[in-house]
Amino acid sequence: MKHLAAILFFLVAALPARAEIEIQTLTSPGGLKAWLVEEHSIPFVALEIRFRGGTSLDAPGKRGAVNLMTALLEEGAADMDARAFATAREGLAARLRFNSNDDAISVSAQVLTENRGEAMALLRAALVEPRFDGDAIERVRGQVLSNLKNRATDPDALAADAFNAMAYGDHPYGSHDGGTLESVADLTRDDIVAAFESTVARDRVYISAVGDITPEELGALIDDLLGRLPDTGAPMPENVTFGASGGLTVTPFPSPQSTAQFGHAGIGIENPDFFAAYILNTIFGGSGFNSRLMEEVRKKRGLTYGIRTYLIDSDRSEAVIGGVSTVNERMAETIQVVRDEWARLATEGVSGEELAAAKTYLTGAYPLRFDGNAPIARILVGMQLDGRSPDYIKTRNAQIKAVTQDEINRVAAELYQPEALRFIVAGQPEGVESTD
Repeated sequence: MKHLAAILFFLVAALPARAEIEIQTLTSPGGLKAWLVEEHSIPFVALEIRFRGGTSLDAPGKRGAVNLMTALLEEGAADMDARAFATAREGLAARLRFNSNDDAISVSAQVLTENRGEAMALLRAALVEPRFDGDAIERVRGQVLSNLKNRATDPDALAADAFNAMAYGDHPYGSHDGGTLESVADLTRDDIVAAFESTVARDRVYISAVGDITPEELGALIDDLLGRLPDTGAPMPENVTFGASGGLTVTPFPSPQSTAQFGHAGIGIENPDFFAAYILNTIFGGSGFNSRLMEEVRKKRGLTYGIRTYLIDSDRSEAVIGGVSTVNERMAETIQVVRDEWARLATEGVSGEELAAAKTYLTGAYPLRFDGNAPIARILVGMQLDGRSPDYIKTRNAQIKAVTQDEINRVAAELYQPEALRFIVAGQPEGVESTD
């Protein structure tokens, strides 16, 4: 059985990208909405569930509670302790995963058709009757505390934490969602139960499935799986404006290398200029080795092994950010190059050749994402969270191709603001001093 399951998982992961993805939308008898792509060629189904809100719903003074709670969902449920739960999951050759981030709790399940009923019963127990046993809490708490201690010696984490604190202040986005050594150490079982009740509810759930299941079967499955959850959870957090002004801050840390995080306010996915901004980021720093920043910072000057930028479209805020690491004696030069390129993008925009190459890359790479049931299920649930319609898969590339050079250069001038660029540097950079 396990060998067969391993073979099937491998086959599903290795399926070629599909030319056509036919998405069905459905509402279960119990009122839950889901997206489905039927694929009966292999007796396997991937299920993705998201609960919007995530670690941003930590109660005041309880930072890290949702993260710890999520990690405990597979540590025992109903009449099964952690070991019994793990044994049952392995016996069914089921993959059940639970994760959290600032904006959502994610539940991923990949199961064989023949074991689907038993696997879903196991998942239902985790979502409806988690045990939160004392020994499991202490074991997982220890793992979280170990990770937090490691973060305290990681320049990348130090720079990111300082950057987020300056950008978002007291909002949940302003602090690491895993909590601090003090906050996690102080969490009680009651805090964990409260985090569960605040976040895992029917009013914030998004569901997708891909594989060997019909709409009728999926409707019955999700009603059985989620029907006993509470109707509502905690209120969502408020929106927050990116609050860091232009400038530079050094966070001293003893290391031969420094890490910088940089950025300013960004653009949301609902903005009509988002596709232009998305292409711009690809050209500027989002396409890995072929980006402008890689050309200027790594290839021409040898300042770093890698530099990258991102459009961050969180549920409650937007930003354009980037990150780079280099030896202490070359951080000042690296910062200056980034600033110069940021300004050049705003004033000069991009060339027709750059735009054409980015469009070819983005439209050609997109179908390759659809390379198996589980990746497709993740894409579908992400589309729902982003407010996309089911036909987005078919229209996305056309929207990329429709962006003109005049449009993209207008957006570059509006979005990229060199005077607003904030740098946070963790390390001992030579010739770099805080401006405030």
